[in-house]
Amino acid sequence: MTQLTDERPVPSSGSARLVSPAPLAPAPDFGPTDRRRGWIVTAIVTALAAITRFTMLNYPTDAGTPVFDEKHYAPQGWQVLTGGGIEDNPAYGLVVHPPVGKQLIAIGEALFGYNAWGWRFASAMAGTILVLLVVRIVRRMTRSTLIGAIAGILLIVDGVTFVSSRLGMLDIFLALFTTAALGCLVVDRDQVRERMARVRAEGRIDVTDFGPRLGFRWWRFGAGIMLGLACGTKWSGMYFIAFFGLMCVGFDIAARRAYGVRRPWVGTAIRDIGPSLYALVLVPLGVYLATYGAWFASETGVDRHAVGNEVGTGGPFAFVPDALRSLWYYSAKVLEFHAGLTNSAGNHHPWESKPWTWPMGLRPMLYYYAEGEHVSGCGGPSCVKAVMLIGTPAMWWLAFPVLGWALWRTFVSRDWRYATVLTGYGAALLPWFVTLDRQMYYFYAVALAPFFVMAIALILGEIIGTVKDSAERRGTGLLAVCLYVGLVVANFVWLWPILTAMPITPETWQRELWLPSWR
Repeated sequence: MTQLTDERPVPSSGSARLVSPAPLAPAPDFGPTDRRRGWIVTAIVTALAAITRFTMLNYPTDAGTPVFDEKHYAPQGWQVLTGGGIEDNPAYGLVVHPPVGKQLIAIGEALFGYNAWGWRFASAMAGTILVLLVVRIVRRMTRSTLIGAIAGILLIVDGVTFVSSRLGMLDIFLALFTTAALGCLVVDRDQVRERMARVRAEGRIDVTDFGPRLGFRWWRFGAGIMLGLACGTKWSGMYFIAFFGLMCVGFDIAARRAYGVRRPWVGTAIRDIGPSLYALVLVPLGVYLATYGAWFASETGVDRHAVGNEVGTGGPFAFVPDALRSLWYYSAKVLEFHAGLTNSAGNHHPWESKPWTWPMGLRPMLYYYAEGEHVSGCGGPSCVKAVMLIGTPAMWWLAFPVLGWALWRTFVSRDWRYATVLTGYGAALLPWFVTLDRQMYYFYAVALAPFFVMAIALILGEIIGTVKDSAERRGTGLLAVCLYVGLVVANFVWLWPILTAMPITPETWQRELWLPSWR
């Protein structure tokens, strides 16, 4: 008796021949093939994102001045532009975040001046590029331009990334760089498997028990650069280094196992972990230090010459250059500042929130609010204008079923795509549960948004089905997905007035606030 299979038969007792029903190596699938169509669709979706992000970007302002925490970052960006590349935040005497975000804001201010267009231009560009990246990443993970486009559309109409793209704050830059790092690692995964397939086809996979050396991995190096820029924007970028580093090791082990390396775990330890530490730890550290280049070159930067003034020149670390020791001292002061922002110390804010509320956006953030007779344009005697950071409920309120399905697909179905987006999501969310006493805000969840949208897009791709399904099955799935995307767009349109500070009546304002926790 004989089993039918694609692989080589294996002799058995007697005249019958039994074979392994499993393939000896993965199918040669290393990325989408519709490159021209993919870029056309990407360009269209990105153009739609640019329209939503840049339209009326200079509105609203606080009588021509920045709103909310723009009041910190817009002046600091201007200091970067006019003060030799450094900022000192004279109102507080301490700059509590690294310089990359302020440096990017300074680019816009150099182009348009110290006005709303200037201090928001970089954010709008970051938000637009973020949509492009999500389209390309999801397209690569699913091998479907359609699913990539759906992911981009969902991110366009996500209230969290929309509002963050239209204000001169830092979180949209963190989301951009961490998403770019994930994209680099996804491409690196495909490239590694392509190299492994080539080695196997050449009959060299068994030369050693540990598998082949894979050469220099430029995409992994690029991920390190992006993670360095993320840390140079906010220190929470360090969480992504840890999470993505573990994910990268998992990718390498899986690739060596898939292509028949006899000792994949040891092979990964010998061949891959060292280069990974270089690319995802040393490179980010070097990039982070490089972002302080202007501070190192200055004579007046905050604590630039702390060694010899605030701290002594001797001690066990005297061999470390004074400039690096001064930066360490300065960073310790910043860490002390953040550590002191606790509820137990009496630090409370009316719009603060805790991380367990972020997945569903239960406690949004009010950035701007104006009312009274001096606000007009709503057709009534009194009008309201507001900008509120709200995750579009048609997406964010599905957080727990989406995350539950993603976990199921990760641990039961072993689907690497869901594992990938959950890694990014976890890096943006889980570390905040360690410091629950700390003062926190919903805008910390901006970094969650792109990974959450990717998870939704993966699920919608499953609903649509594959080419192996019947035409009726795919048509029904596509109809359901179109109806859902239409619902999300309609929900975004409903919230538009309180995302963009349109003048509305007090009655309309109350109708926009769906939950008591939104008030």
